Amino acid sequence: MRTKYKFILLIIVACLLSIAIFYLCEKPNEVEKRELLISHQSKLDIEYAMKEEYTFDNPKVVLNPYEISPLTALIIFETKDRTNVTVTIKGKDDKTTITNEFKPTNEHYLPIYGLYPDTNNEVIISMNGESKTIYIKTDKLPDDFVKPTNVYADRNELGTEMYFFTPSSNGYASAYDINGDVRWYLTETLTWDIQRLNNGHLLLSTNRLMNNPYYMTGLYEIDLLGKIYYEYSLEGGYHHDVFEMPNGNLLVATNNFKSDTVEDYIVEIDRTTGDVVKEIDLTDILDVKTGKNEDYSTDYDWFHNNSVWYDENTNSITLSGRHVDAIVNIDYSTNKINWIIGDSTNWSDEYLKYFFNPLKKNFTWQYAQHAAMMLPNGNIFVFDNGNNRSKTKEGSIDANNNYSRGVIFKINTKNMSIDTVWEYGKEKGSAYYSPYISDVDYLSENHYLINFGGHSTTKDGVNNNPAGLTEVTSLNSITTEIKNNKEIFKIELPTNTYRVEKLSLYSNDSYSNEFGERLGSLGKTETYNKRPLLIFTKDAEDIIKKYNIKVVKEEDRLVVTGTYKKSDNVDIILDNVFDKKDYKVIVSYKPYTALCVDLNTGSDKDNTLTINRYINDEGLNGKYYLFMKINNKIYDLNLYVDYR
Repeated sequence: MRTKYKFILLIIVACLLSIAIFYLCEKPNEVEKRELLISHQSKLDIEYAMKEEYTFDNPKVVLNPYEISPLTALIIFETKDRTNVTVTIKGKDDKTTITNEFKPTNEHYLPIYGLYPDTNNEVIISMNGESKTIYIKTDKLPDDFVKPTNVYADRNELGTEMYFFTPSSNGYASAYDINGDVRWYLTETLTWDIQRLNNGHLLLSTNRLMNNPYYMTGLYEIDLLGKIYYEYSLEGGYHHDVFEMPNGNLLVATNNFKSDTVEDYIVEIDRTTGDVVKEIDLTDILDVKTGKNEDYSTDYDWFHNNSVWYDENTNSITLSGRHVDAIVNIDYSTNKINWIIGDSTNWSDEYLKYFFNPLKKNFTWQYAQHAAMMLPNGNIFVFDNGNNRSKTKEGSIDANNNYSRGVIFKINTKNMSIDTVWEYGKEKGSAYYSPYISDVDYLSENHYLINFGGHSTTKDGVNNNPAGLTEVTSLNSITTEIKNNKEIFKIELPTNTYRVEKLSLYSNDSYSNEFGERLGSLGKTETYNKRPLLIFTKDAEDIIKKYNIKVVKEEDRLVVTGTYKKSDNVDIILDNVFDKKDYKVIVSYKPYTALCVDLNTGSDKDNTLTINRYINDEGLNGKYYLFMKINNKIYDLNLYVDYR
């Protein structure tokens, strides 16, 4: 009993000592705060609310009004009566001149899209038979901006729509006209697919990384000005693809970081609240050990879902599993498999009944595919990357002799037969071969857009791997528009691009200067079970320099950045005396389940990695002091973060 009381007394003394340390030592500094983009833009909205009298003859003109879209502007003025206004942005010819008529109002906020860079752009506004010319001078493009190396356009077949690209890694979300001129881009890195919603806004990833290697915190609903209307946050982040459902909700490719796998989780989020209303876990539907292909490297990323598509006619979703060479269709009500398109090699017997049988002997399956969709007639359109053209090493085709293609399959679910009804790319051979990313889009009957976005070469010829995994000698992205089997547009960029969409600049565009809204949640960050006593700590001044430690508080999470050696054992400790929370920092190139680790960068020479550790606000309340435990020594960062 005495031993027990001694232990309790020791704990009490330790707590009192901790309190004394906090309040007798030098007063700590509050962690630096970083404003979110959506919050910063809300301040701009206040600024743009009309406080002065701007008229048609003397309007207010703001270039790049939301500070991330340099080739846009906002024109503001009032009229006594409600009237509609027409805007014309002069191009180099009739196919690159943009005109839009806005709905009648007496408070006019006119978004101006499609300005040329480094140009004194001519913009004409007209109403009630009057016209006024405004000149808007834009800045040069960034030095690292990618410009086309080749453009072909059959002008008789084309309109004024633009081609919107999203980068595969570094670069800019951008749009080019049929002359190959840049007419829009974003300076913030918003990645993955770019989609136009039914309300005319665009949907892109946030610019905030959640987890290694590319899982973002969620989605932005923006307009072309770059104004954010909604930021949707998800516990499992966002990757690859999202689909706007008929009810307006969003079907999102995400993760369940509490499991042992990634890229096999899909959720439907309520568009008005950000709440998750349905979850689909592919590990409950498919065996993670079956169907492996030659690109399969780890059970952690066993499926690698890279697209989601909902079909209202069949109430089903179509998914694309790159690492199993399979397009999987699932009943959206029951989560049961309807069918699977792909080479059934390496699949276990229980799944063979879901596969189709080719009608012709020379039929070719798709491999490592992307962007699977269901067309209005029930056919399946997909980008067939074609990796290896086999699920076995013995049957693999060398990249220099391989090809990629956009392909349409016709399926019959009654007799489980399949046939190829259209394809493009095979005839181009290895010059168009794209072993990763890439895209197809259905524009109308017999009218398609195909992006061979992942072509690269090495010293040995055409690359068979994603460019980021190999030292490459060249990059290329080839986008073609095909109408009635005729190539009517082609643009080549000396880079790799994730996806491309053909969109008009104006579409049901309803600009509003209302404040952007954050919806959803990043969830609660899991803690390490052990809670070290902070009786003896060391000053962290030296280790802050040694490990280049930086701490920033965003509005919904804490970000702790450091550069460590792979052998370092690192913890972040939040302590408010009576509540200690310990968060492990995994120093590795590979992601770990339930731990938010940033893209790893560093130096191969000294074997270091730069890691961002994210600690979400949920579950934290009060004032916490920050410590770091590095290789069993505890350091006082002399910082605090306030969650009150």
